[in-house]
Amino acid sequence: MIGGLGAALRLLGRGAAGLGRATLAGVAGGVASIGGFGRAGGRAGGSLPVRDQVHIGGDRPVRLFAFDQALVAVVVALLVLGVVMVYSATVALPDNPKFARYTPTFFLSRHGFSLGIGFAVALAALQMPIKFWEKAAPWVFVAALVLLVAVLIPGIGKVVNNSRRWIPLGLMNFQPSELAKLAMAMYAASYMVRKMELKEDFVKAVWPMAVALGFTGALLLRQPDMGAFMVVAVISMGILFLGGVNGRMFLASCAVLVSTFVIVIVLSPEKRERIFAYLEPWDPAYAQGKAYQLTHSLIAFGRGEVFGQGLGDSVEKLYYLPEAHTDFLLAVIGEELGFVGVATVIVLFFWLTRRIFVIGRQAVALDRVFAGLMVQGIGVWFGFQAFINMGVNLGVLPTKGLTLPLMSYGGSAILMNLVALALVLRVDIESRALMRGGRP
Repeated sequence: MIGGLGAALRLLGRGAAGLGRATLAGVAGGVASIGGFGRAGGRAGGSLPVRDQVHIGGDRPVRLFAFDQALVAVVVALLVLGVVMVYSATVALPDNPKFARYTPTFFLSRHGFSLGIGFAVALAALQMPIKFWEKAAPWVFVAALVLLVAVLIPGIGKVVNNSRRWIPLGLMNFQPSELAKLAMAMYAASYMVRKMELKEDFVKAVWPMAVALGFTGALLLRQPDMGAFMVVAVISMGILFLGGVNGRMFLASCAVLVSTFVIVIVLSPEKRERIFAYLEPWDPAYAQGKAYQLTHSLIAFGRGEVFGQGLGDSVEKLYYLPEAHTDFLLAVIGEELGFVGVATVIVLFFWLTRRIFVIGRQAVALDRVFAGLMVQGIGVWFGFQAFINMGVNLGVLPTKGLTLPLMSYGGSAILMNLVALALVLRVDIESRALMRGGRP
C-alpha cells in the first residue's frame, strides 16, 4: 500500500511539473505576442521557451515572419536611396523665384509624408487575403475608371503643365492613372481566370478585354497621359500572354496596339516633335526646345563619369534640368554618384523585377492562377516603367513623363507602388504557408 501511495505521489508530481511548464510556455508565448517574437527553442541560461511557430490549418506549423526578406530589403534600399536623392535634387529649389515660398525641406517632408501614408495603406492591404482581392478586382477596375472620368471634369481635376491628371485631396494630389495600373493587373488576372476555358476563342476571350483596355486608353489619352496608357497596355498584354492566350491572337492584338500608338503619334504634332527631338537632340532647333531635358540629362551623365561628382554636388539640378526630382531623378544620380550609382539602381530593379516574377510563377505552380498572374502583371509594370524611365534619361528612348518607381517624388505613385508590393508580399506569404502544409 505504501509503495502504491508513493507511486501515486510521484505521478502527481510529474503532472504538476508538466502543468507548470505548460503554463510558463503559455505566459512566454503571450509576452512574445505583445513585445515581439523570440526564437524557438531558446532555453539557454534558464530562459523561458518562446514559440515562433503557429498552426494555420495543417499538420505542420508555419514559421512566423515567413516572407521574402531579401525582397523587402531591396525595396527599402530603393526607397531610402530615393529619399536621399529627392532631397538632394530639391534642396536648392527655393533659390528659384518660382519656388521662393518653399523651404529647403518642403519636397523632402512631402515625400516622407507620402511614404508614411503609403506604408499605412500597404500594411492594411497586406492583411487581406488574396481571395478578397480576387473578388474585388472588377470593382477596383470600375473605381479606377470612375476616377479617370472624374479627373477630366473641370473643378475636380487639377491642370498642371497643360495636363489634367490629378485630383486634389488636400495633403496629397491623387493621380488616377496610378490606380489604373494596379487595377489593370488585378482585372486582367481575374479576367483570364474566368475566361481560361475560352482563351482559344478570340471573340469570347480577347475582344472584351480589348474593349476594356480601349476605354481606359481613351480616358488616359484625354488627359493626356500616353506614358500611363503604354504601361497599362503592356500590363494587360503581358497578362494575356502569360495566361496562355493563342499566339496568333496575341500577335494580332500587339499589332493593333502598336498601330494605335503610331496613329496617335502621327496625328499629334507635339508627339511628332518629340520623336524628331529624340533623333536629333543636339540640333539647335530642338536643343532649347523639345530636347532641352534630354540634352541636360546627357550632360549630367557625362559629368558624373565613373564615381560621380559627389552627393549634393550636381550642377544640372540647379535649374538646368527640369523635373530633376521626378522624371529625371536618374540623371541626378548619374551626376552625383556616377556610373557606379546608376549601375546599382539598374541591378536593384532587375533583381526586384525578376524576384516578383519568381513569386508569380511559384503561385501559378501551386494552382493559384489569379495570384500568380496578378503578381506577374505587377512585375511587368515595375520592370517596364523602370526601363522606360531609364531609357528616357539615358537618351535611348523618346522623352515620356514616367517616374522611376519607388524613387521619384510623387505621392500617389509611391502609394500605389507600395500597395502593389504589399500584394506581392501577401502572395508570397500564402505560397510559403501552402508549401509548409498550411493554408492561406
